[in-house]
Order: sequence, then structure tokens, then C-alpha cells
Amino acid sequence: SMTEVSLTACCLVFFQVNVPKTRRTYCKKCKKHQPHKVTQYKKGKDSLYAQGKRRYDRKQSGYGGQTKPIFRKKAKTTKKIVLRLECVEPNCRSKRMLAIKRCKHFELGGDKKRKVRFFHPLVINCPCSLNL
Repeated sequence: SMTEVSLTACCLVFFQVNVPKTRRTYCKKCKKHQPHKVTQYKKGKDSLYAQGKRRYDRKQSGYGGQTKPIFRKKAKTTKKIVLRLECVEPNCRSKRMLAIKRCKHFELGGDKKRKVRFFHPLVINCPCSLNL
């Protein structure tokens, strides 16, 4: 019925992925569990001197327009989050990557357990909206 559909649409709760800024985990160099500083991995700047880039620039130069296909059929709406773990031991400082799942909202060291509620515009009398 309409009320069942409205209730399920109104009571959707989305969780943000919230990761603490420090984490105690295994360090391969120290060979034991150590505190690690957690940051989000970011892609570095593309080199102008990589073989593919040199070839592409050479092909593009001069007359003749775009020479290689430009990809336009993007399917994914999110990227996989990669954490960069750095050992805080002063003599070690080894870094490693840890991939986690896909998520729309990612936060480093945010508030604990924050719920984001989504209310459907068609719902007027929903019992769950009363206990906010």
C-alpha cells in the first residue's frame, strides 16, 4: 500500500564512512603493531615525460584535430577509498596503502556516529519523523 511505500522511502538512513586519524596496526618494518597516521591517498601529478604522454603529445601536434578517442561512458559514481598508513615510530616512518570499499561520503577524524536522515517529500504523517 501507499503507507508502506512511504514509510520505507522516508526512513532511509545513510551512514558516512568515518575513519580515525590514527590507527594501531601491523608495521612490516618494525615487525609489530604500532600506531599509524592515517591520510587519504591522492594521485600524483602526471609526468610530461612518460612514454605514453610523449607519444600522445607528438601525435596531437600539428594539424588534424583529436587523434585518439576520448572516453565518455563513465559508469561508476564513486571511487574506491585508499588509506595511506604511516608508522609514527621516528626511526621507521614506513608507509603502506590500504584500500577500503566504495563510498559517497568519506571523512577523516570526524564526529562519532552521525546519522544523516533523508525524508521523502510525499510523506506527511510518518511515525518515525515524530521522534527526531
